[in-house]
Amino acid sequence: MKCFERAAISEFLGDQIVFRNLLPFDSRLPGLPELRKKLKFPENFLPRKSMPEYGAVIAEIVQAARQLTLPKAPIQRVIYVGDTRMNDGQAFLNICRAAGWKGIAFIGSDRLEPLSIELEKHNDQTLYIANRWQAVNKFETFLAESNFTINEETAVLFDLDKTLLGARGRNDKVIDAKRLRAAEDTLRDALGSDYNPDLFQEAYHILNQIEFHPFTADNQDYLVYICLIISSGLISLPELTSCVRAGKPSQFQDFLEYVEERNGSLTPKVREIHDSVLARVQSGDPTPFKSFRYNEFRRTVEHMGHLADTSPVEEMLAEEIVITAEIQTFANRCKRLGSLLFGLSDKPDEATLPPEELKTQGYLPVHRVVTHVIGEE
Repeated sequence: MKCFERAAISEFLGDQIVFRNLLPFDSRLPGLPELRKKLKFPENFLPRKSMPEYGAVIAEIVQAARQLTLPKAPIQRVIYVGDTRMNDGQAFLNICRAAGWKGIAFIGSDRLEPLSIELEKHNDQTLYIANRWQAVNKFETFLAESNFTINEETAVLFDLDKTLLGARGRNDKVIDAKRLRAAEDTLRDALGSDYNPDLFQEAYHILNQIEFHPFTADNQDYLVYICLIISSGLISLPELTSCVRAGKPSQFQDFLEYVEERNGSLTPKVREIHDSVLARVQSGDPTPFKSFRYNEFRRTVEHMGHLADTSPVEEMLAEEIVITAEIQTFANRCKRLGSLLFGLSDKPDEATLPPEELKTQGYLPVHRVVTHVIGEE
């Protein structure tokens, strides 16, 4: 591994990025509120990344982005770069199907086993799945051999989290660690001297397992809130896990009602958080634990590019969230060939954009933060 330079994602993507709320950072582009009527979505419906409706929204935004710069070169084909077969692969297929585009997706990660490449065909779309990020070089050869032209009529879509930033299998554990630290910051602030780090760690790691995803909806806001309630003493971890396994409560909303019925036992700070989370969940907000996500934003940007350039690469990969050099190089080549580059992030806006308080202190959105660029030589 080698550290090549310092850079920010915005240097090659600009502000052509959309986050979980489906509101493009570039305000000239239509977001979900403007597209809701056209796409016939119900009020307060926010599609997640693997849903067909998400693909429909992204297809509309990408076409609008191309219209801004080259209105006479409509998108004909898509390249997608991501890190998960399930979420990214399905998002890619849904985007292409929504607009009728041909497409090829590179799904990468770094794994210890020997290099392997798997092709998965879906009519006019292909998934190119590799266990090395460096295999993106072979992917370019595959594109050429497939007569898949990279030019002004090509949109190249990049997953941000654990692809462009914090590459899966190489640097992704730092992202997870900083989210966990943000959760700890939030609970420590809410509980003060009553905060028990061992209890939080135990609750978080148990309830973060697949077994409990139907209950937590695999939503980090829900999970951290549940850990807060356990840490407050309202219910014990063994009691809650036993109840969930018995199907009562079976969903997060059931647990919110359980807490609401007993909110007189909560401290003022915890009750304030509970009231806020309850109200936001009832309004359809999938990111109801705002203070946790603001802490996640702060922890994230404070661990981007903070080490000296002379630091060992191993230390950077363990302590910083860095840009994936191989994917940055591929993006720059596509940009030189005239392609539209666009970034997709499933992170909440609150975890990627600074709140007003931090903005006045000079904090930048994640995609504008300069950090180290690391990849294989």
